[in-house]
Amino acid sequence: MAIASFSLPFTYLQKPSSCSCRCSTSSSSSFEKPIFAHSSNGIANKALQEIRNSGVIACLRAQNADLANRAARAALDGGISALEIVVSTPDVFEVLRDLVHDYPAKTFGVGTVLQGKDAKDSIKAGAKFLMSPATVMDILVGVSESDVLYIPGVMTPTEILSAFSAGAKIVKVYPVSALGGVGYISALKRPFSHIPMVASQGITIDFIGQYIGQGASAVVLSDAIFDKEAMSQQNFDKIYQLASHAALQGVYEKREIRLSHPSSCLKFGKINCAGFGRESFTPLVCLRVNLD
Repeated sequence: MAIASFSLPFTYLQKPSSCSCRCSTSSSSSFEKPIFAHSSNGIANKALQEIRNSGVIACLRAQNADLANRAARAALDGGISALEIVVSTPDVFEVLRDLVHDYPAKTFGVGTVLQGKDAKDSIKAGAKFLMSPATVMDILVGVSESDVLYIPGVMTPTEILSAFSAGAKIVKVYPVSALGGVGYISALKRPFSHIPMVASQGITIDFIGQYIGQGASAVVLSDAIFDKEAMSQQNFDKIYQLASHAALQGVYEKREIRLSHPSSCLKFGKINCAGFGRESFTPLVCLRVNLD
């Protein structure tokens, strides 16, 4: 008998922000490996594990820094544990620094990173992962010694294998919906079952389970959480609720995968699966499984 319960507040009350949203710029334009020389060991592996545990990466685009900051906090307070902020967001690195400071248990990244300078600035601002719509070899090679997780974008089997062979720990299949959606992920995982994949583009919350069920390590959700109307109306309560739904769905689907492979998550007669009961997961989630 399995009993699952959760409760969500009807109204989201946002916590005060420490963000001053000051723009931080850098005059350097070259991608130099010494920038990463002092990065902590294990950051890439930890970020990868967090992404695989949650099953969901929230992708945020915003027209200004204040909106980005408030929307991000709504999603994080709703239970999102991995958040990507697109690099074109105004004052993105300042926003990132404030979020990293206020949410130290969360995993932050920067998306649509195409240049070495942006990669360097992202890492200095506290990003634990970087994402690109394509494979930028200079970044893949440049961050390999920094132990920061780089998720290159891929589309074809050749691109997947090339990125993995060059050192990528995980790849982003993009644009997945235009390529066939769930069916395309299923087809790719047959020959590449050993390569972790993130599915990205046009995915809704209702399809989280299907993508994960067919082998995706995680999905990227943008408008599905940061709804365009909610963003334009600054309806952070809606963003909070969507984030809560997505986060819970991701954890649930990961639980289902673990239940189908009990040797990986049985401990002392109980299910001990990542995601439930974590301090960073705001909605109250309780799962009990009776194995008798």
